[in-house]
Amino acid sequence: MKPPTIRNARRGELDTIIDWAAREGWNPGIEDAPAFWAADPAGYYVAEVDGRLAATISLVRYGEDYAFLGFYMAHPDFRGQGIGWALWQAAMRQAEGRTIGLDGVVAQQENYRKSGFAYAHANFRYSGHITCDEPAGEGIVPVSAKLLPALLDYDRPFNPAPRDPFLREWLKPLKTRQSFALIDGTAVTGFGTIRACCEGFKIGPLFADDEAKADLLFRKLVASVGGGLVFLDIPGPNEAARDLCERYGMKPVFETARMYRGTTPDLPLDRIYGITTFELG
Repeated sequence: MKPPTIRNARRGELDTIIDWAAREGWNPGIEDAPAFWAADPAGYYVAEVDGRLAATISLVRYGEDYAFLGFYMAHPDFRGQGIGWALWQAAMRQAEGRTIGLDGVVAQQENYRKSGFAYAHANFRYSGHITCDEPAGEGIVPVSAKLLPALLDYDRPFNPAPRDPFLREWLKPLKTRQSFALIDGTAVTGFGTIRACCEGFKIGPLFADDEAKADLLFRKLVASVGGGLVFLDIPGPNEAARDLCERYGMKPVFETARMYRGTTPDLPLDRIYGITTFELG
């Protein structure tokens, strides 16, 4: 077998990468690709063998000091041949000097440690069939272009580096994705997004100043799609997020390990009620 050709993925290949993720049971969103690409068009890599995609990885760079790793997969026909490892090493070389985060499956924690990653905390995916009435009261508004500057400012503490290009796409209203913000006077006190996935709907992000505001946004997001099977990925240390899930009958179905190579960022986990995505952080 020829050595693999390792290169940046093309835009159309990101659709294939997301299809692979669906095949692996990761349940991506139906229209994730445009926002994922906007985050860092040079952040997706493939290994190619004889014209076929053999393995993929993403290393999306946010600013000069931070990157997030995801989509690390090999096609079943090319597993166990060292191709994925070669791709991993090539991607790591692109992030020298940056702190790198990832959400990895628990079984791979030891392998990530060997590559210099340290465990920060667990994340849990909760799911359940939910219906919610439209919440009463004022203050919850659909995200609009006019709100974007305030939302970008509000988002800054929740990610180790600004991610404005990603959010500008992620927060665009689509038939399959809706976002709402909670406004107190002129101040943003929370926001969240719900999107249609291969199966059901995922909420993420869900950021709020306190549990009551997170609950209000959660109900608005669920009501906006008429209810159904809903997934929410929460950081393990946020007990209030766990309480929110249990209040609506959601059960844990999956666990990942948030790990970092480099300095572990000081994120406000007590205000993160829903992680944006396991793929991009």
